[in-house]
Amino acid sequence: MTHPAIQVPALIAHRGYSAAAPENTLAAVRAAHQAGATWVELDVQLLGDGTPVIWHDADVARCSNGRGNLASLNWATAKTLDAGSWFGDSFAGEKMPSLEAMLALLNELEMGVNMEIKVNKGRDPIALVERALPEMLDTLPPERLIISSFNASALAHCRQFAGKERLALGVLFGSVPKNWRAQCEAIEAFSVHPDWPRLKRAQADAMQRDGYQILCYTANDPSAFHSRWAWGIAGVITDEPAAFKRFLDSH
Repeated sequence: MTHPAIQVPALIAHRGYSAAAPENTLAAVRAAHQAGATWVELDVQLLGDGTPVIWHDADVARCSNGRGNLASLNWATAKTLDAGSWFGDSFAGEKMPSLEAMLALLNELEMGVNMEIKVNKGRDPIALVERALPEMLDTLPPERLIISSFNASALAHCRQFAGKERLALGVLFGSVPKNWRAQCEAIEAFSVHPDWPRLKRAQADAMQRDGYQILCYTANDPSAFHSRWAWGIAGVITDEPAAFKRFLDSH
């Protein structure tokens, strides 16, 4: 059996269009869509009460007007936070999205998502997968969903929920380790997601030969990245999808 028929886009908007709107919000996904992006990359975590939300950090200080760790927040409190004003006055009142609200928007806009299972320090990867993954599998078609993580336990547990023909999994790496191939084979990975400046040409060649899609993060300078396209990179995860699109259109 093969993987879902995913048309991997050249550009994936990182945490939504996070150069133009507060990251990981509904506003950022709408901005990405308006800029012509067809896919976004987002992060999912659980609040202390088990509610899955779209959020990157372990706490809420950087991207809201609140304080405290996600692990100690409940949904009633989380939805009172202002997750937009820090970015700009025009986003005042933007909320932390629930996974449910984000999936509804992605379906409304017919967008694909690379959803990172974000396992911050001290959090339980299995609980996160068991709570969040079924909702994503139930809501999005297989060709519009890639699940990625740095956490091997999370990815292995994802694979127990669905075979590779139903669910595309991606392995996130900083520096690509020597055993990258074994990690990919263990979960029947669809894609490899390396930190782009640390990826080596020989690694990219091997990934391509093995049939993996390569999605590089987080590239924001299209001219600096440009030579890497020749390495067979399938897509770039970027904060600046509009700038990348302009550059690619003119080259």
